[in-house]
Amino acid sequence: MSNKNQNSKSVADGIKETAGAAFHTLHSALETTENVAMNTVDAAKNVVNNVTRNGNEKGQRNHD
Repeated sequence: MSNKNQNSKSVADGIKETAGAAFHTLHSALETTENVAMNTVDAAKNVVNNVTRNGNEKGQRNHD
């Protein structure tokens, strides 16, 4: 293989590896964002359930 072809292959392999690493990083960040969002939703649901339960236990009407 000529030196020019070897250099082109090396550049292409470098681009491929960089793109793969960038995709992996982006995918991990997206999963982290999803986990944070779902934890926030779960926490909000728990707060609503606790407020609703406490209100009902005190004889207050549940306003649906």
